[in-house]
Amino acid sequence: MSLGSPLWDQLHEAAVEAMGHAYAPYSHYPVGAAALVDDGRVVTGCNVENAAYGVALCAECGLISALHLSGGGKLTHFVCVDGSRDVLMPCGRCRQLLWENGGADLQVMTSSGVRRMDEVLPDAFGADNLA
Repeated sequence: MSLGSPLWDQLHEAAVEAMGHAYAPYSHYPVGAAALVDDGRVVTGCNVENAAYGVALCAECGLISALHLSGGGKLTHFVCVDGSRDVLMPCGRCRQLLWENGGADLQVMTSSGVRRMDEVLPDAFGADNLA
């Protein structure tokens, strides 16, 4: 599957690879995520389920942990895929995580093409709202 540019294709493949490490014995719905950091690193994550469903971790959670574990920075480009390698839209909770670590300018690959984070999460709450 080509997403139209070498960068997006590289991120898609990294997300697919991460998805291959997902732990999804309950839903059987593996998810992988990949993002480019402003210093050129690529960080990835996969979903990790739990028998107590409410404590499962989304792929984006793992990606954000990997971001901070590997030195922090700001996300610039993001893609998430399912077990069929199809692009997924992050859930609301994960959109908030992405906003915190990428901001309004983060480029997000969606099923309808690339969109800025401020389109994906309009009127977002963030650090600027805290006095």
